[in-house]
Amino acid sequence: MALVDLFGIKKRYDLKILLDGVDFHLNEGERVAIVGQNGCGKSTLMKIISSEEEPNEGKKIINGNIQIEMLSQNPKFKSNVTTKEAIELELTELYNTKKEYDEISLKLSNDFENKELLEKHSLLANFLDHHNAWSLDDKIERVLKEFHLKEYEDRLVYSLSGGEQRRVALAGLILKKPDVLLLDEPTNHLDVYMVEFLEEMLLKEKFTLLFISHDRYFIDNIATRVIEIENHKLVSYNGGYQNFLSLKEQRLHSMQKGHENLLRLLKQEEAWLNKGVRAREKRNQGRKQRVFELRDKAKTNPSLIRKITLELEREKKHFNREESISRKKMLFEMHNISYILPDRKLIDNFSYRILQRDKIAIVGPNGAGKSTLLKLILGKLEVDDGNIDRGDFTIGYFDQHRDMLHDDKTLIETFCPNGGDTIEVNGHNMHVYGYLKSFLFPKEYLTQKIGMLSGGEKNRVALALLLAKKVDCLILDEPTNDLDIQTITILEDQLINFAGALLVVSHDRYFIDKVASKLLILKGDGTIEESYQSYSEYLAIEKEIKELQCIESEITKTDNMVQKNEIKAKSKNKLSYKEQREFESLPQEIEELEAKLDEVKKCLGNPECYAQKGLKELTEALEEMQNTYNEKSEKYLELWELYESLGS
Repeated sequence: MALVDLFGIKKRYDLKILLDGVDFHLNEGERVAIVGQNGCGKSTLMKIISSEEEPNEGKKIINGNIQIEMLSQNPKFKSNVTTKEAIELELTELYNTKKEYDEISLKLSNDFENKELLEKHSLLANFLDHHNAWSLDDKIERVLKEFHLKEYEDRLVYSLSGGEQRRVALAGLILKKPDVLLLDEPTNHLDVYMVEFLEEMLLKEKFTLLFISHDRYFIDNIATRVIEIENHKLVSYNGGYQNFLSLKEQRLHSMQKGHENLLRLLKQEEAWLNKGVRAREKRNQGRKQRVFELRDKAKTNPSLIRKITLELEREKKHFNREESISRKKMLFEMHNISYILPDRKLIDNFSYRILQRDKIAIVGPNGAGKSTLLKLILGKLEVDDGNIDRGDFTIGYFDQHRDMLHDDKTLIETFCPNGGDTIEVNGHNMHVYGYLKSFLFPKEYLTQKIGMLSGGEKNRVALALLLAKKVDCLILDEPTNDLDIQTITILEDQLINFAGALLVVSHDRYFIDKVASKLLILKGDGTIEESYQSYSEYLAIEKEIKELQCIESEITKTDNMVQKNEIKAKSKNKLSYKEQREFESLPQEIEELEAKLDEVKKCLGNPECYAQKGLKELTEALEEMQNTYNEKSEKYLELWELYESLGS
């Protein structure tokens, strides 16, 4: 359902045109980001929707009596109110509605058949549901804490800095939850933790939102649609920021192709004007011309392939996260570390920071040093060069050997070593069976010895034990080994919701795509590369690059052969007697081989035929003939090149 409709909107200031014939529609539940160059009209568009500005031309339709609120860049407050009071004043209507709801509830307890009261009671309940306004005091406390305003709650709001006042205004608006919320650069003056809280609120409360932001990750996390103001018009792209970039690139390619077609048509028309129409077609210039064209193409392809390869290499590093290190808790910092084996450097001069909420997958070929890197980070191995700084935090470590398990203990002894049958999980006490049930263990397994379990069951126990602990960082080495799909799905959900840092070594592409936000790729030669792509995307691009390199190698090989023939041709003025005989006889031989190949293939497609002649014999004969055919065809092309270059 459309809440806001704009038709043919024009807006100019003196001679400067900002919007020219703009149409825009905002539907309920949409979260639309506005992007564009500074001064293109982003804020103006929002001000027109909020009625702070009026268009010079066009029509605006607002659905019903909806409430539209906008976060001001410079909010105004009464001079005598405190920070907390300023937020409470923004919620006056919600407080009054809740008070009225409670009063009617009390009346209905004595007059529960009063239809008028019941109808009013239902309307008020729907209003409170829509605004999620049942526990406003608790929500105010949380927003004061998350926006770092708790310490200022009793201070007069006008005494706060500009950034703090904007946070107060933003807090009031997101708790008020108008029907349409307009936000102009809402992440300004917010650190990364505050931005995360804002994202959580906007998504959880299902806002209808129109916003301007330069924070690309905020856009990517929040937006259901991106609109760009371009040449005074709006261009709409579905999805977040990454999708916006992808769709814009597609649009650019389409525009380039359209421009090329236009130039081609223009050239044809100019030729017609200058020379008139020639009503005859070009004749086919024959095989010689086609060979020359193929040769030219072979010479030009390598540069094109190198260009594509470079573009793909850049694509592997796109959309890097720009986060301020000072705003996140540092867990590990590696300074120029190296680790040397007798035959090679496993890790060579590597520097990196791991932060509080990083979700990192360490990937690479077997033997590249993935598990070694984990052990260096943990301090289980010592670096040969450099050093690693470690913060003050707790680590949960899972390795392929399940060292934390003891075969002589039962499950209940493992999870409750001090007796009893309850464990603490994420701050809540749970019966051990209730917890293990979520990891697919039946009740009778509680008294089962660890040593009696299968490898996959031991992995499930080890992971359940690790995930029950309160830690700041999880380090997992091949956690999906021996697990079934159901258990891997459970593990994925646990890791996705884990609030701390995650380092995981795995070869499971699907698993990595789900749980990791970035990759550390060990190349096997000591180098380590960082990527923010999904693992499957990285592998697909890596494969494509290798294929392009193979094609380039083949083209180079062909080009070298051509050059070799050209050099050879310069040393003589005609084909040798043997070459001339081969050049004349090969076409007939190739034609005869083609006929025999067709005959064998037909026989292989006929059960009666291959039963009579033998399937194995036919297959071997086909392979031998195909190899002979390829050799004779290549030889003929080589002689043709030489023949043409001699001008015979």
